[in-house]
Amino acid sequence: ISVPQLEPRSFSFNSPYGACPACNGLGSKYDFDPARVLVDWTKPLFDGGLGPGSSSAMLKRTVELAAYAHGFSLDTPFEKFSQRIQNLILYGYPPSNERSADASTGSSAASKKARGEKGFRFPGILKFLQRNFEESNSDSYREWMTQYMSATLCTVCHGKRLRPESLAVKNAGYSIADFTALSLSAARPAVDKILAQLTQRQRDVAGRPLEEVGERLDFLLAVGLNYLSLDRSAATLSGGEAQRIRLATQIGSRLRGVLYVLDEPSIGLHARDNDRLLGSLEQLRNLGNTVLVVEHDEDTIRRADFVVDLGPGAGDAGGYLVAQGKPELIAATAESLTGRYLSGAARIAVPEHRRSPNGKAIQILGAHANNLKDVDVTLPLGLLTVVTGVSGSGKSTLVNDILYRALAQKLYRSQEAPGAHRELLGAEQIDKVIEIDQAPIGRTPRSNPATYTGVFAPIRELFAMLPESRQRGYRPGRFSFNVKGGRCEACQGDGLRRIEMNFLPDVYVMCEVCRGRRYNSETLAVRFKGHSISEVLNLPASDALKLLENIPQIQQKLATLVEVGLGYVQLGQSATTLSGGEAQRIKLARELSKRQTGRTLYILDEPTTGLHFDDVRKLLDVLQRLVSLGNTVLIIEHHLDVIKQADWIIDLGPEGGEGGGRIVAQGPPELVARTKKSYTGQALARVMPTNGGGHLTNGK
Repeated sequence: ISVPQLEPRSFSFNSPYGACPACNGLGSKYDFDPARVLVDWTKPLFDGGLGPGSSSAMLKRTVELAAYAHGFSLDTPFEKFSQRIQNLILYGYPPSNERSADASTGSSAASKKARGEKGFRFPGILKFLQRNFEESNSDSYREWMTQYMSATLCTVCHGKRLRPESLAVKNAGYSIADFTALSLSAARPAVDKILAQLTQRQRDVAGRPLEEVGERLDFLLAVGLNYLSLDRSAATLSGGEAQRIRLATQIGSRLRGVLYVLDEPSIGLHARDNDRLLGSLEQLRNLGNTVLVVEHDEDTIRRADFVVDLGPGAGDAGGYLVAQGKPELIAATAESLTGRYLSGAARIAVPEHRRSPNGKAIQILGAHANNLKDVDVTLPLGLLTVVTGVSGSGKSTLVNDILYRALAQKLYRSQEAPGAHRELLGAEQIDKVIEIDQAPIGRTPRSNPATYTGVFAPIRELFAMLPESRQRGYRPGRFSFNVKGGRCEACQGDGLRRIEMNFLPDVYVMCEVCRGRRYNSETLAVRFKGHSISEVLNLPASDALKLLENIPQIQQKLATLVEVGLGYVQLGQSATTLSGGEAQRIKLARELSKRQTGRTLYILDEPTTGLHFDDVRKLLDVLQRLVSLGNTVLIIEHHLDVIKQADWIIDLGPEGGEGGGRIVAQGPPELVARTKKSYTGQALARVMPTNGGGHLTNGK
């Protein structure tokens, strides 16, 4: 082969000069996935077994010819076929396999006739669908087809994304793909290893770039990202990780006189790593910059030079400057809720009694996805369990990728494949698994807390039962802003008018007809205790509860919203304006207001994100109540106040990345706090009472 002259772009997968020609530098190809294409293995292909293509007469005729040629019946459920026939149906038989196919099925006249004079070529269902997908001009059809596809590793570059010629260039035994696949903690010594192997002449040429690489790696390590690899996809980074990468970039720029604004940089950080992050922020300050941090973390507040405390409450009860000055001054201010927690006047206490395991458990055996080291994990049921460990230790892989997906497959026939593990036992002991994450409750302004929690329907029914509504013949639909009749038609119930700005982003202005009230004047004339339907939607949940407390259906749902600390959120507030933490607590409130079976597993990933000390206390009260009803609550968390309230802890580590993936300690918090090799245990020992509280009981 002829290798072109090597240039920097030869090692970039974003350039056609360096990208793998098979996958265009993506490292993976989007192909039809048999696990998704076959929607029900227990049924025949064209009788409910096949998803896309099941209505295609051409595909059915082609598969019938293949069935005739190879002696199988299309009336047979797909799972009853041998593996050879299953592969033949999915992947077809290319010309190179024709002889072996003949040998296995016999060269009967019928078989030859089915294949035709030169042999009947059956491309397989997946190839047929791929060809249809590529040839289709319909965007909606192609979008519909993508739900049956998944990313598969490129067979040419094996995920390395570069041409073979570029991968052949090695430095101290590393190709560029090998080097970027290393974790940051392993990449730093690799730079020193490369430098040590250079001759003086090579060092003159390559020394400066290598020192620059080493320096930038040091900045990333300083903000606690040692477990990440350089080739990690940006889409897989958490918000906190992406923010800390940008922070490392700024430290490296060594600018002075800059105002840096950070919004909760401690998200997803273990107590051990938090100290390194705060050191980096102080380093930015010492360069001559101003660092402004929006944060609830106690360590960050205590290490600040100046604190601005807003409050005293949330929503309409907030918006005032309660205190400002050094952390000691905030702690001494009686009106400050933050100050009361800093001074110890208010605190989240260790429970007097902890629940003990009742003998029921879910077991994950041989978990080895990502960096997990073939671990066996026992999750006791009926307890508040916290999975913790330093950043990158494998918590999300274990809980979200393996446990949740495996249970969703068993309970709901989910198509999402779980992470690599050998077996999951005990799923029959629960009837529901619910993941309460921080994803938005809706992506349009029409979605709001009232519609999501289900309280809007009984409110509409209440307005439809009022005497004035009955006189006018108004039904509950009249009070919905989503259907014609009662809504303002000028803005179609949005309350806003969208003005298209062509090449600029669209501008939203208040509707000049309804003035943002979303309903027409006839609908707004119907009032309950002096409030129109629009005014009820504009009430905070706590005020709405006082107004509607005598209607049981509504009272229960609104009370749970207030219980989870969302009394300040307006019922009709657009879902797009809610933070991740607020969205998560609205989901929690909806689950709380449902009838409990006592056999549900709730999974929460860092629910304290964006929460003040007092909000964390309210959240813990709600979670403890869920467990007291017989359910199991599993939380991924670093917040020490949550960890010390747990009945059971599973601590992963001891480090992040390749140095993690093992169980370091498990048991009640008192036991973990005494485990010296556990970083969580060391942090927990500082906040746990010395008298040993938290006795195990079987009581609720």
